[in-house]
Amino acid sequence: MSIAEQMGRTLQRTSISTNIKERLDFSCALFGPDGGLVANAPHLPVHLGAMQKAVKWQIKALGDDWKEGDVIVSNHPCAGGSHLPDMTVITPVYMDGKRVFYVASRGHHADIGGITPGSLPPFSVTLLEEGASIKSFKLKVGDNFQEAGITEMLNAPGKIRKPHEAPISVTRNLRDNIADLKAQVAANQKGITLVEELIKHYSLEVVQAYMHHVQNNAERAVRKMLIDLSLAYNLKEVDTLTAEDFMDNGARIKLAITINRKDGSAIFDFTGTDDEIYGNINCPKAVTKSAIIYCLRCLVKEEIPLNQGCLNPVKIFVPKGSLLSPSETAAVVGGNVLTSQRVTDVILTAFRAVACGQGCMNNLTFGSKKMGGYYETIAGGAGAGPSWNGQDAVQIHMTNTRITDAEVLEARYPVMLNEFSIRKGSGGDGAFKGGNGVIREFTFLKPLTVGILSERRSIAPVGLCGGKDGARGRNTLIRKDGRKIFFGGKNMTKVQPGDVFRIETPGGAGYGVP
Repeated sequence: MSIAEQMGRTLQRTSISTNIKERLDFSCALFGPDGGLVANAPHLPVHLGAMQKAVKWQIKALGDDWKEGDVIVSNHPCAGGSHLPDMTVITPVYMDGKRVFYVASRGHHADIGGITPGSLPPFSVTLLEEGASIKSFKLKVGDNFQEAGITEMLNAPGKIRKPHEAPISVTRNLRDNIADLKAQVAANQKGITLVEELIKHYSLEVVQAYMHHVQNNAERAVRKMLIDLSLAYNLKEVDTLTAEDFMDNGARIKLAITINRKDGSAIFDFTGTDDEIYGNINCPKAVTKSAIIYCLRCLVKEEIPLNQGCLNPVKIFVPKGSLLSPSETAAVVGGNVLTSQRVTDVILTAFRAVACGQGCMNNLTFGSKKMGGYYETIAGGAGAGPSWNGQDAVQIHMTNTRITDAEVLEARYPVMLNEFSIRKGSGGDGAFKGGNGVIREFTFLKPLTVGILSERRSIAPVGLCGGKDGARGRNTLIRKDGRKIFFGGKNMTKVQPGDVFRIETPGGAGYGVP
């Protein structure tokens, strides 16, 4: 874990974008020779479970063509990506000409092209509209960083549309993209140096043995947790827990968890989940696995690092063609930041662990061709549990990013932050109360395009065991002349100087009868 943490510090120091340097929207991790997750820093849960799929995909796809000195970049959902703005850089660790470990860093790039600034378009219906997509590209070959090649790929979206179709933009933040990708390469090199030092000190055999010990211990801890939970809930030796919830558009996410107390195993079956969506809240299967591994780790009471071993006792069935296993061309930008939160709510509800939190990342984007794109996620209320109140104004579950400091925001971008406060009374009532959401309000100082990609605006966060629901979120556009416009959960528009945008995020739900 220390290696991944030091990789993260290197990435933060050497990056230049607000999104990575200030908001810490990145993750770093170490993987075994098979691509399985060994250890990660406590960065973003939505990244960490999916990153091992990205590493394994590259191992299989490249085979012997992956030479020493090659550094790979990828962001495509079918290759273990979460959504296109999350660029994953992967570097092998070699010893005696053999790949013995892998290090990887995943960072959210605030713009990689697409139909709106910020590359989180509220109305995308195909992956092409969401920006540059890269299955596998050698970002570095030997000592040579392939700047011309990656620039061409980041500008590729501008060449997609036919003359009579609406245009798709190239990346609006090329300078930041290139600098941050170089920072990710540097972070990986830091990881390689530390792994090599570890191997030199203890030997490869000892390091790899302890890698397996860490994974085996995680597997043992998860099996014990499943057995203990089955006994605590007076389940049969083989029994099933169920839960379902809905996206704001009515799409169902349904789950049955069958626990076998004989061996401490479980089957997560999402049969009954609705089909792929005509929209962008489809969720790559790798992200669904991220939600599962995150929830399992949360339920384990022992101090263990999150790694591949947590998933060893588990089988996962996701219907192909569903919104949790969509086609290769499906739009997915909202799946990573919205649907992942709903999947997490459904899993934790099935386990009766905690009431639903805000269930959203409240994704705000604004920008222009000249400015580039700005992106942030906004905190909300956490759900209450069987012995605790939910926290106010926090990033919950699958996100773990910071908010941009007001001073940095106003110094770098043409906006003024009017208000950033706790939304009093938005948490659900109960024996233990849900946390309150927040209010965040901006005044725009230049003409820009602004977009919001959010959930829990129609369907409230659901209480557990008699607890009350949390308050739904609300987005409001206030024109300079004072006219108020209900903006909905997913929308975009052009704003002028003096226009105001107000986001009220959902509260967490309560637990237990008030």
